[in-house]
Amino acid sequence: MMKKAMVVAFMMGMFCLNAGAQDKKLPPMDASPMDMAYYPVMYPYVVKVKGENAGPLVARVIYSRPQTKGREIFGNLEEYGKIWRLGANEATEIEFYRPVVIAGKSIPKGRYTMYAIPTEKNWTIILNRETDIWGAFKYDPAKDVVRTTLPVLPLNTPIDAFTMAFEKADAGATLIIAWDRVSVNMPIKWTDASKPTVKKSK
Repeated sequence: MMKKAMVVAFMMGMFCLNAGAQDKKLPPMDASPMDMAYYPVMYPYVVKVKGENAGPLVARVIYSRPQTKGREIFGNLEEYGKIWRLGANEATEIEFYRPVVIAGKSIPKGRYTMYAIPTEKNWTIILNRETDIWGAFKYDPAKDVVRTTLPVLPLNTPIDAFTMAFEKADAGATLIIAWDRVSVNMPIKWTDASKPTVKKSK
């Protein structure tokens, strides 16, 4: 019995030793965690979990969420008139699963990097064809697909974490971009050929 107990203890000791040897130094949680938003809103949950028909998937945006942390954001941390990655870390990316229209221009389905040039009264939102970018240091305006200038809307309640969300709108959707005390709304419209349709359940 004693011999069996010693063997078990030895095996457990070896297992712990091996497990410890395999431990890796993993990175801590990022100060600006990554998030994503879908249109239709919460598409994976509605379709994959609840089993409901949300209509065809149109768009997804992936972005990091810096927080204000008591700082003055626009005009200070994010300087007016300068190119911004629309978040933190990797530049924000938006993917369209069908053609859409932004600022009157037809945008083919695909993946694009989003940038902004904020000013006190309006932001210029940019879609650029070069993807997988960190920051805005290598931004190339020659690869812009579309630019649209949108008015700044003041918020009554400040938002601590940078936020992007889709909202249903006439003939399309609106991408809401909000942080601190301001927001901008980017209209996204469907062309007749790409207009999503929801099939009625039988």
